[in-house]
Amino acid sequence: MIPRSLVFLFSFSIAISGWADDPIRNAIVKIHSSRRAPDFLRPWTKGPLRQSTGSGVIIEGKRILTNAHVVQYSSRLLVQGYQSTERIPARVVGIAPGMDLALLEVDDESFFENRDPLTLASGIPTLKETVNVYGYPIGGDQLSITEGIVSRIEFTSYFDLTRGLRIQIDAALNPGNSGGPALANGKIVGLVFSGIPSAENIGYLIPAEEIRLFLADLEDGTYRGKYKMLDEMQTVLNPALRRRLQLPSGTGGVMIHEPYQKEEDYPLQAWDVVTRIGDVPLDPEGNVQVEDNLRLSFQYLIPRFEKEGLLPLTILRDGKEMNVELPLVIEPDWLVRPLKGTYPPHFIFGPIVFSSASQDLLLTAGPRTKALLAARRNPLIRRRYDLADSGREELVVMGARMFPHPIHEGYDPQLFAVVDRVNDQPVKSLKHLVELIRAAEGKFITFHLAGQYETLVFPRQEMFDITESILEDEGIRYQYSKDLASAWEGNPEDKKGGGSETNGKD
Repeated sequence: MIPRSLVFLFSFSIAISGWADDPIRNAIVKIHSSRRAPDFLRPWTKGPLRQSTGSGVIIEGKRILTNAHVVQYSSRLLVQGYQSTERIPARVVGIAPGMDLALLEVDDESFFENRDPLTLASGIPTLKETVNVYGYPIGGDQLSITEGIVSRIEFTSYFDLTRGLRIQIDAALNPGNSGGPALANGKIVGLVFSGIPSAENIGYLIPAEEIRLFLADLEDGTYRGKYKMLDEMQTVLNPALRRRLQLPSGTGGVMIHEPYQKEEDYPLQAWDVVTRIGDVPLDPEGNVQVEDNLRLSFQYLIPRFEKEGLLPLTILRDGKEMNVELPLVIEPDWLVRPLKGTYPPHFIFGPIVFSSASQDLLLTAGPRTKALLAARRNPLIRRRYDLADSGREELVVMGARMFPHPIHEGYDPQLFAVVDRVNDQPVKSLKHLVELIRAAEGKFITFHLAGQYETLVFPRQEMFDITESILEDEGIRYQYSKDLASAWEGNPEDKKGGGSETNGKD
């Protein structure tokens, strides 16, 4: 008779062997990241080093797919295979912050032995389809598998005004699940990228279709991004509006409320109605039939019909049908740009820290801060999605606080106030602000702030004189980021006042 203990050990070893041979589990990896994100309160330095984990999945070509936010700002990345204690160094070979996707490679290709890639599913999953989510969420070290159903499919905004298809599922997702795959019938239908902490069992996937577009863009080694249509549009449901637009009964579309460009050769004008994308008609809400029981915004079809940056559209203008080719954009020239993995530049003058505004700054600001900025009519809120032009290339903001010094006594805190003018000269960019300060003359220097903020007047020469002592008191090594060196140093004979002798090198 075999002892029960031996029977248990034999059964356990078989189970472990079965797990080790599971091709799905073997393709899931845990990602360890050492990262330093930007510090918007202290832009002259990086944020503290933080250790975090996420998930990833091995795909064709000995590559690992994960989320951009799992690996962005990482100084060191390690991947750990299923049922392994070894951590292998990895590097990012492609990243799409707007779609929250990233691709990793490892130098040690032996890591992929007995770890076969998983394949991407074709098409869009159906509503109520069952999916299994694999990953390494917080709460344990072992691989977690949860089950849910597809509850919603929509075309929506991701990040930085990048739009794409998104799948909502009802599986429980937690921090650490990010970058892990959701599978149906053994194929990847999507990649986990977020959940809603305040809601139970609601999570989101980046569909396989969007992953294919990302990988195709990366084939030449460079990710460029998704083409975008940025004209302001509205639906044509209202009966009076339809009569005004001379829309025939049964014709759908979207009305151009504000064209993206005002140039005469731009093919769209206000009051135009886009009725077709390629040969596909739009309904009165601007949607198109994609599959049975699934209608999505017509912009979902942009990758299908775009050729060399041009999109074929049929429009109705003053009751007459026209065919046009609309030029699309990949990276609009925003006043408030996304950082895309870079760090914000800075310039310190006296007790003031200046920096460039960014979408990332606004993403990290809490609801109370945004409400305060809106109440003070701060352009960070009002002009967040405005385009740059020759008069204003970017918004320049003051820091969250001024360094302690009697020179600013009596002034209120100027939390992320936008600098409009220096001595009545409009500020075009952070570099331009530095040049204006360097060239300033007279007894005083004045900073006019946009919105409901005070005007700040300082003794000009004293601001130059105290800068170096403030840097020393605060333990700040460099007065400015290295990209501003030429603007500040310039021609030494042109520079007014004392200023700091720091070289601005990082």
